[in-house]
Amino acid sequence: MHDRQNGPSPALTELRRRLAGGLARCGLDKTELARKAGLGRTTVWEAFRAGKPVPSDRTVAALARALKLPEDELLELRRSAAATSTSAAKSGEGPGRPIGEWEPHALEVHPAGPAPSGSGSGSPEQRVLPGYVLRAHDRVLADAIREAGAGRSRMVVVVGTSSTGKTRACWEAVQPLAQQGWRLWHPFDPTRAEAALEDLHRVGPRTVVWLNEAQHYLGDARTGERIAAAVHHLLMHPARGPVLVLSTLWPEYATRYTALPTPGGPDPHSQVRELLTGRTVSIPDTFDARALAAANTRAENGDQLLADALTRTRADGRLTQDLAGAPELLHRYQHATPAARAIVEAAMDARRLGVGLHLAQTFLTDAAVDYLTDTDYDQLTDDWAEQAFAELARLVHGKQAPLRRAASRPKRRPPGSPPPAAAAHPAGPVFRLADYLEQHGRITRSLLCPPASFWHAAHTHLTHPDDLAHLAQAAANRHRLQWAHHLRLRAADRSDTDVPVGLARVREKAGYREVMETFCRQTAAHADAHALIDGARMWDEAGYQKGAEALARQVADHGHAHALIDLVRMRKETRNLVSTETPRRRAVEFDVINGLLDLAWMRAEAGDLVGAETLCEHAASPGNADPQVDLAELRQVLTKFWPNGLDPDGMPTPPWQPSVPVLLDRHVSPNAS
Repeated sequence: MHDRQNGPSPALTELRRRLAGGLARCGLDKTELARKAGLGRTTVWEAFRAGKPVPSDRTVAALARALKLPEDELLELRRSAAATSTSAAKSGEGPGRPIGEWEPHALEVHPAGPAPSGSGSGSPEQRVLPGYVLRAHDRVLADAIREAGAGRSRMVVVVGTSSTGKTRACWEAVQPLAQQGWRLWHPFDPTRAEAALEDLHRVGPRTVVWLNEAQHYLGDARTGERIAAAVHHLLMHPARGPVLVLSTLWPEYATRYTALPTPGGPDPHSQVRELLTGRTVSIPDTFDARALAAANTRAENGDQLLADALTRTRADGRLTQDLAGAPELLHRYQHATPAARAIVEAAMDARRLGVGLHLAQTFLTDAAVDYLTDTDYDQLTDDWAEQAFAELARLVHGKQAPLRRAASRPKRRPPGSPPPAAAAHPAGPVFRLADYLEQHGRITRSLLCPPASFWHAAHTHLTHPDDLAHLAQAAANRHRLQWAHHLRLRAADRSDTDVPVGLARVREKAGYREVMETFCRQTAAHADAHALIDGARMWDEAGYQKGAEALARQVADHGHAHALIDLVRMRKETRNLVSTETPRRRAVEFDVINGLLDLAWMRAEAGDLVGAETLCEHAASPGNADPQVDLAELRQVLTKFWPNGLDPDGMPTPPWQPSVPVLLDRHVSPNAS
């Protein structure tokens, strides 16, 4: 509510009495008078009504001519009334009240964080503001505050996108003026523009004029220019100062109001453009590294609101947007329609159980069904899903939505790199759950198990192997063993190599040996080296040497040295040293240094010192020191333990030293796997 004068001046009362008499003599109503005088209906109505401000010179002159009243006399009465109004403003009777009596949320500072428990209505006034972090724009505001306090009228317009901290910055800036006894006036009722037009002429010295969301004051085609002119007059007349005008504005409005008109075209914002010139300061969308560090320090010192928001915003720096949007996001979820709430809860469960950021619409729609009660389900319309997604897409503060549509960025590959494998992308639109609601779901739903429709939708619609694998494990942890089994099988079908291995191990432990053959077929079909090596080792550990060798051979055919070495070791353990020749030769063909060194020491342990030396020589090169060291060690062993030399076949002449294998084991190459 704006403040009013204690009572009209005698001059203003006389002015209105004469206008009313003239209207009665002419037999007109106020609508007809407005048309005849060329004025707006509201302007004419306010000129006659008690309690409204002193009409302007232009209004009084136009009314006098239309009503055939003495113009000079009415203008003199108007000047006397205006002088009385100005005198009242200078004596402290102007609009506004002391800054210290204002509550920041009443000035449209966004509440931050959820309402405290047990707070009744949870009104914004009951919430504590998070600690304030100074940034570059705060220095500009501080300079304006100092100049105003020194007696010079100033205006600053803070320009920034939604929920970037514009209003909070203004509130923090005026606190020094509160200590000096300044007043603050926030024109708001009945509308912002009407309140400003009515009482701007009454603003007295040492007053902060609070024009938050200035587009409501300056953007109206009918009143914007008049308000801009009145603010400019307030700033330019020393007798009315000092005053401080603080305003906030979105960038798109600032661009529109300050754009130069086209030659010969209309100029709808000339007064506004003049007012804004040189008086704007931009506020960034995100906190930079220094500001985040300062916020983190406050969080470490006990600011729970900042600490909570930083868990979600360290990466993108959108700290104020998160703080402003969190209460409304939670409100939207808690008061959503049953269908929209069910979709959000399905998304919460998906994220907390390991599904990726982008959730398919088809998955969420099918998953949500069992989150509904029977009564709510029976009341669904044919387009319930479309309406629910539209409801959840509506933005709150900070350009956030409970569930917003998302798009995957294209993957960039260096030139010459192999094409990526076919990606498993869901069909149709995908959505992303708001970070705050995701975190809320992890806390409030941590002990809940999703219903059957969730698991069915995951098995039917999810395509990414990691998503399926995570949900398979989550199902197993919650004793949904059938779903765990089928989700693992579906993950295996999507060609993820880790999943078949895990599936095989689980099934093998359960006594299902046939799954080992399924694993072989799946991994072999995709020729994945890591999966085949893992499978070969698993088969070997389980005692299936034949299957293990078959898998290792498949990897060897693709030139992977680790599989060759595994195969040699498997055969060595079964004392089948003759059959190691083929993998040894393949290792030489592939020229894999580490593999060659391992095979060299294996040959040495088996007594084939010449073969070992040949492999080391093959692996040695000017740029590789390790093979040369191994070769020197082998030759030292040859000299020390086989003094009788070698026979024509390259084997040591008996007797052999029984300690040789032990000593060789001490010299195993550091590159051996």
